[in-house]
Amino acid sequence: MPGRHDTIAAIATPTGAGGIGIVRLSGASARSVAEAICGRRLKPRRAELVKFRDQHRQLIDQGIALYFVGPHSFTGEDVVELQAHGAPVVLQQLVKAAVALGARPARAGEFSERAYFNGKIDLAQAEAIADLIASQSAAQARAALRSLDGEFSQRVQALQAALIHARLGIEAAIDFAEEEIDFLSDGHLRAELADLTASVHAVLQATRHGQRLRDGLHAVLIGRPNAGKSSLLNALAGADRAIVTALAGTTRDVLREPVLVDGMVITLVDTAGLRASTDLIEQAGMQRARGELERADLALIVLDPAEPEALDALVAEAPAAAMRLIVHSKMDLSPSAALAPSGDGEVHIGVSAKTGAGLDQLRTLLAQFAGCGDGGDGSFSARARHVAALERVAAHVALAESRLLIERAGELAAEELKLAQQALSELTGEYLADDLLGAIFGTFCIGK
Repeated sequence: MPGRHDTIAAIATPTGAGGIGIVRLSGASARSVAEAICGRRLKPRRAELVKFRDQHRQLIDQGIALYFVGPHSFTGEDVVELQAHGAPVVLQQLVKAAVALGARPARAGEFSERAYFNGKIDLAQAEAIADLIASQSAAQARAALRSLDGEFSQRVQALQAALIHARLGIEAAIDFAEEEIDFLSDGHLRAELADLTASVHAVLQATRHGQRLRDGLHAVLIGRPNAGKSSLLNALAGADRAIVTALAGTTRDVLREPVLVDGMVITLVDTAGLRASTDLIEQAGMQRARGELERADLALIVLDPAEPEALDALVAEAPAAAMRLIVHSKMDLSPSAALAPSGDGEVHIGVSAKTGAGLDQLRTLLAQFAGCGDGGDGSFSARARHVAALERVAAHVALAESRLLIERAGELAAEELKLAQQALSELTGEYLADDLLGAIFGTFCIGK
């Protein structure tokens, strides 16, 4: 990336007047620029009370200066932090003075970017910084901290080591192809590939969970018209967000409502009732409902007890990749109705939006589907690109098994493992295009 050797300056933690704000400098000239502002020599790793002055020696503020010598700093370069009073005008004057003395304003995410390029953190850890800043719940913050601490990266590195070992084993077997012993049929290689497949799927599952923690659970309510979807959304949201009437087909569009359940963000999506209809507007609403379902993490199938026969058709509407929760609504009208037993990937629960019966149990189930209480404290933060890369890894490893065990083509199996290794390297940034790196760091805030 261009400009990585410049000295950069940015407001790292803007606060309101009366608080503390930090202007951070990083680069080869960070110390000289800071010393010109402070009017004195700075000692490494020592907090010093100084007066901040601009290039014309006009007083800006009085505060604390901290100097960190590279590579023993966040970015791996010389870094100086100028802690001043938090008034925006004061912090802006400090940045302006630094620029006048030879620094330049930092780009979004450039401090984390430099830390990445200087080997202080990998790309997954850099992304975790942005995830931590954007956290909306305690669960998201804990997951981001675990990624920043290297939890995700360590699991990726362990996979990388297993991939390399399997690949070397196959390539060694290829070298012995003319020997009488058929090394490609070696049970050890088969077992190693089986273990590798299991490890990839375990990390992929944990990464999908981490993405749900970061992005929040996307739960789509589907059902027949007047099944009680809108009433259920209002009850869970604690507000009248959706229009509820006795007229079937009231909901024509998609309504999204984020709710916080046990510290986890869950986006509830109310949709048009699914039924046969000649009404063009209602048909458009159902088309949007099905479009939302394609992106759903969880399909909340709301079933009116008066229409139990609708269940099979509604279950068929839910995509195979989505989890399913069958919500039997209006239980105040049928308190003795028997629920189908949970099983085969479906969970059944009875609720009443009118009386509130079953809503606490439903919230608990939603939290469990989102990952809370199910190893949530051991989860790491992850992104859609991480899931996509690991899905490619899984596909390449599966092909490698097929090439080796069925086609007995060692060279092709080794090539698949090479491609899997390459896809895995994208997670930590060992193998990634500069334009994608720019897009990733461009999502950060200034000063991070």
